[in-house]
Amino acid sequence: MTDLPTALNLPVVDPLPEGTAKFFRICEEKLGLVPNVLVSYAHNIDKLNAFSGMYNDLMLGNSGLSKLEREMVAVVVSAVNRCFYCLTAHGAAVRELSGMPELGEALVMNYRMAKLDARQRAMLDFAVLMTESSHRIEESDRQVLRDAGFSDADIWDIAAVASFFNMSNRMSSAIAMEPNPEYHSQAR
Repeated sequence: MTDLPTALNLPVVDPLPEGTAKFFRICEEKLGLVPNVLVSYAHNIDKLNAFSGMYNDLMLGNSGLSKLEREMVAVVVSAVNRCFYCLTAHGAAVRELSGMPELGEALVMNYRMAKLDARQRAMLDFAVLMTESSHRIEESDRQVLRDAGFSDADIWDIAAVASFFNMSNRMSSAIAMEPNPEYHSQAR
């Protein structure tokens, strides 16, 4: 790795610290690639570690939300924000986790057209409300989630995932982060 997959001219730390190099090797082994979002942070290892730690906690940690549900929130938030990187990467994850390429595509284009159950619809409606006008959220919006079967801890997790991807989308767009080419053909 030499340069970042972005519009910024920030070189990757060379050599990578052993812990980071090991993390990237694990990505290669498990995913077949090092996600460009990680490479884009590799000019500053402290920032990379902070980003990775938060991502891993939200997307892979213990939660009442399934991995698929968290990826669905990521895609729908990214669709509202038109984040090319996250739509490509997390759209691929939804396709893979769901086994339904059409679900990943529908969430990218217009989640309201997807075949969703009432729980998923409530979750995604809340994530969109957070993205478009978080200042308008009221107790009745949280109650809709409770009525759909979400606990208060689940509501926290929906909000945390949506918040993280709103931040990540803005960063990706600001630096013109490019998705890994491999994502385009995954799980189709």
